[in-house]
Amino acid sequence: MGILNIGAQALQANLVALQTTGNNIANVNTAGYSRQKVVLQTVAGQFTGGGYLGKGVSIQTIQRNFDAFLNRQSTLAGTTQAADVTRANYLTQLTNLFQGGTDGIGASINDMLNAFSDVASAPTDLTARTVALTRIDETARRLRSASQSLDDLQSGIAQSIAEKVTSINTLARNIADVNEQISRAQGNGQPPNDLLDRREQLIRDLNQFVQTTSIPADDGTLGIFIGGSQALVLGVEVAPVSIVPDDFGDTLKSRLAITRNGDSMMLDENTLGGGEVSGLLRFQNNDLAEGRNLLGRLTMGVTTSMNEQHRLGLDLDGNVGGNLFTPTTFGVANIYQATGQTSAASITLSITDVSQLAASDYEINFTTPPNATVKRLSDGLIRTLDLSAPVVVDGLTITTASAGAAAAGDRFLLKPFSSSASTVAREFSTPRALAVAAPLAASLNPTNTGSLALASVSARTIATTAATLPQPSYTVTFTNGPGGTTYDIVDNTGLTPGVTGQPYLSGQAINYTPPGFPGFSMTLTGSPATNDRVNIRQNAFAATSGGNASAMMALRDRPMFDGAPLTDGYAGLISQIGIRSQSANYSAQVSSNIAINAEKNRTGVSGVNLDEEAAKLLQYQQAYQASAKMIQIAQSIFDTLIQGLSR
Repeated sequence: MGILNIGAQALQANLVALQTTGNNIANVNTAGYSRQKVVLQTVAGQFTGGGYLGKGVSIQTIQRNFDAFLNRQSTLAGTTQAADVTRANYLTQLTNLFQGGTDGIGASINDMLNAFSDVASAPTDLTARTVALTRIDETARRLRSASQSLDDLQSGIAQSIAEKVTSINTLARNIADVNEQISRAQGNGQPPNDLLDRREQLIRDLNQFVQTTSIPADDGTLGIFIGGSQALVLGVEVAPVSIVPDDFGDTLKSRLAITRNGDSMMLDENTLGGGEVSGLLRFQNNDLAEGRNLLGRLTMGVTTSMNEQHRLGLDLDGNVGGNLFTPTTFGVANIYQATGQTSAASITLSITDVSQLAASDYEINFTTPPNATVKRLSDGLIRTLDLSAPVVVDGLTITTASAGAAAAGDRFLLKPFSSSASTVAREFSTPRALAVAAPLAASLNPTNTGSLALASVSARTIATTAATLPQPSYTVTFTNGPGGTTYDIVDNTGLTPGVTGQPYLSGQAINYTPPGFPGFSMTLTGSPATNDRVNIRQNAFAATSGGNASAMMALRDRPMFDGAPLTDGYAGLISQIGIRSQSANYSAQVSSNIAINAEKNRTGVSGVNLDEEAAKLLQYQQAYQASAKMIQIAQSIFDTLIQGLSR
């Protein structure tokens, strides 16, 4: 009986080994499958006078080839790859929105400014004026089109995030279901390998969307946590996630929130780690926001500077010029108050100096009202300011009404550039209304003996005054003394004082703005002699003058965007987005290589090797055949014994 039992046990053990090997081969392409092997153990021997007699083999367990460290390493590398690749792909789309060449916004701005050259040469030519207006309209159209493209990209991201959040909740529910099945299977004393594989694969799938950490429980379940420490799955319970606006209610930015026991909590974007949702949120809340701010600043810089200069000219009918483009106004789309906050204070914005604008949003936090910190979100620069009076920050004037009524901790979000490109348009279509005439003219005194030369002169303001007031005119007189050359300005209206003893430098603008009258900005070159004079008068030939057209054209070289000329603004925009895209693509490439190597290491332990399994098939087949032969021999022995006893 002993040899027969041993043979039967060996036959059964090798049959299970063959079946397990066949199962490995069958699941070679099954995602998440971990290679299994039969662990055999010898049956305790029976003591005899001649020693312990072996009693065969038994199956201890079906072991799952699994390395927790390598699996976690592969999962983390994969979730980092998912975030980096997702962000890099969307940054490529953002880069493609801002085209260079003749179809780009930069070329349109250059063409618009260059069109004033023909107008300056022939101020009364309606055709030249019409071409300039057409260029203005084309620039506005391209700016609006770029803004609309950003809105379309924003809409696509919002839809993609919503779909991925749905997938997160579905996977979390599936993990909870498998947790329950594993917990029930724990009582049989053997690991449920297929269920464990399924749960690990669900966790890997979940990490493609959001990075998780897991903590095992005594009942065999796994707790899944996101955002550092927020429980997504606890045993069989799931806390669903959702996408909500940020804590200012800004519709252009999103946050991931988790709901447990009816309470919703926003998760810090910086704690999400990897995953496609993290990559999408980072792109939307940072990269896309910067692209929108860069476009908005470009729009605001170009349109505001051109509007200001155009208002200093006279049109073909002698009227003071108006706005060329829709003027920038700040409304509810630009200023947000923190959700749930009922501060009595309110914020207004206005433009002070377009050449100082920074492409950024700002957060105001009242610390000890009226004192507050103003944080530039693009680089984290923080200023502590007293907001009881208007303050200027990066070319923007921030005015707080009832600043003292604000409570400590009250916060505001300022988005000055978020909507400026979406509404920009040409303000008029009549070529006669193009204000290209200069209201002032300057002339050098005929008796001058120095080397003075007039470079340019333009009005600084055009004030509306009573008709009975004398027309403004000014005389600039130079004096050479021990301290250098100085100038005096005599205001010939007699109503406002001039200036005296101001230092003169060749090529440096002389600016003068008397209250209530148009001022002027004049640039001279050369060295004057004592008593040399320059006379500035109302332009008697304004209707045929193109002086303001020349000033409009000169805006091309005006320092505007981070010190760069106005015409380089679009190139700077492309450069900044391109740098971000290049950096993101490099990160995606590195994280992809790391993820590939980590997955190779994992599959080296858990994956199925067909050559190895084929060799095992032969090994177990031979063992199975030998076991069958053992039973055959035992049967033959028993037959012989029975035949001998029957004689």
